[in-house]
Amino acid sequence: MHKFTVLVVEDEKNICDFISKVLTSHDYRVSCASTGKEALSLASSLCPDIILLDLGLPDLDGIEVIQKIRSWSGNPIIVISARTLEDDKVQALDAGADDYLTKPFGTSELLARIRTSLRHSNKISGNGLPQHPYRAKGLEIDFFKRNITVNGQAIHLTPIEYKIVAFLAQNSGKVMTYSAVMNNVWGPYAESDNKILRVNMANIRRKLENNPAQPIYIFTEVGVGYRMVDEDIL
Repeated sequence: MHKFTVLVVEDEKNICDFISKVLTSHDYRVSCASTGKEALSLASSLCPDIILLDLGLPDLDGIEVIQKIRSWSGNPIIVISARTLEDDKVQALDAGADDYLTKPFGTSELLARIRTSLRHSNKISGNGLPQHPYRAKGLEIDFFKRNITVNGQAIHLTPIEYKIVAFLAQNSGKVMTYSAVMNNVWGPYAESDNKILRVNMANIRRKLENNPAQPIYIFTEVGVGYRMVDEDIL
């Protein structure tokens, strides 16, 4: 069985050692870097399956590291940082990070986020569409037929609403920033105002959710974006 390779980029040795120990005990192959330059070098030479990145590095800002890696690699990057401000999360996600975990964190949550990111990175087919329908809690999306059902009942969305839901489903389990959704649906020159997105999301929740005030499919990360519930594990 192929062991997934994880590159941990963290300048605090005790945290790096802790993460390495946890991942190694769960059968991951782990390499560590303590600076941004070392991270870029190892990212290109090792081609890790996933990168765990602290933003507060001694030489380069983590955002710059994300941008440089994203210029040539699409492999998952999970930011692990003590920065808790919404702006920091938005900036990291918009730069290309797949997820954002705030310190301190539990080992079970870290492992779950890693599994989600790896699952997503391996389930996209050559034409850019997922290889199988999205299924979670009775919701099913067939990306090839562009059909959506909840508990077997067809859900009729507008083309814009479908694009929003499909984009979130294709990135299920990950926070997608408002601007990422806007760019995907309306293009890079879309208005920066999120009002049109919020209106569409309210309509989507009325159609998908049994109780729109307590959603089970699409969650709001306040000030950051939306997260679609992760797929059911088959």
